Amino acid sequence: MNLLQTIRRSRKIAVMACAILLAGTLSAQVSSYGEKQAGENTGDQLPQVLQKVAVNQHLNQSLPLNAEFVDETGKTVHLGDYFGKRPAVISLVYYTCPLLCSEELDGLTGALEMVKLTPGKDFDVIIISIDPADTPALAAKKKAFYLKRYGRPETADGWHFLTGKTPAIDATTSAVGFGYVKVPGPDGTMSQFAHASSIEIATTEGKLSQYYLGVEYSPKDVLLGLIEGSGNKIGSPVANILTYCYHYDPQTNKHSLIVARVVQFGGMVTMAGLGGFMFLMFRRDLKLGRDHNLTGDLTSPDLTKRTDKG
Repeated sequence: MNLLQTIRRSRKIAVMACAILLAGTLSAQVSSYGEKQAGENTGDQLPQVLQKVAVNQHLNQSLPLNAEFVDETGKTVHLGDYFGKRPAVISLVYYTCPLLCSEELDGLTGALEMVKLTPGKDFDVIIISIDPADTPALAAKKKAFYLKRYGRPETADGWHFLTGKTPAIDATTSAVGFGYVKVPGPDGTMSQFAHASSIEIATTEGKLSQYYLGVEYSPKDVLLGLIEGSGNKIGSPVANILTYCYHYDPQTNKHSLIVARVVQFGGMVTMAGLGGFMFLMFRRDLKLGRDHNLTGDLTSPDLTKRTDKG
């Protein structure tokens, strides 16, 4: 009887633990009404700073091919150096971004792994930092990381990680329609950026032919975009659903950088953890129950008598 009580008690503990953890997760993501009153945004409106952050699709717009950048080796290049022979995938990020830019580059690399074309031969990958403080050393480190992840080191000549000064960055982001705003980092300095996530396809002539928004990209769509871009064909606008690198912080009634998808991922991890915890607890209870039944049968008076008689 004591063992059965212990089993029931362990089940209650498991349920209570799940409830406590779930409540903690929800309270960490949702602040009370009073805490939200001092926030910058109300209702379903975007925060004021995000109203300046957007990706406006400038299809058929020429990139500033004379814009001057520095590649990951420290060599001065122009954007036009990468056009004339093949299309390119464009990604606007910054190399010290704590969250969203890495997810974007992860998604791009994952999609390109499934595309049966070769960087440097069939197309180029051009990553441009929007932060003039980024250095070629940081660019080289990022290139090494993603080239290793891509798993085809022989394609290194097709991957270009660029840094540049403000005029070249502004000319490129303006042509692409990529809006972003500089915001304070955790230390209070203006060292980070609120921005959305997207990649673009540019034709062999350096004109924008297709946009892909978010941080996950369909390999089939990217392949089609590159094929059309190689023929200088211009695609169609896509649904303007943006992923922002921005998040409301109820502790300071301000907004701080974070990827919304990280919150979603954290919720999924929490629920998976709760499910695994409950599964292990109930499995343990069932095992204890079976052991108890076996022990009870072996020590019962009737079984003892039958054994003695045998």
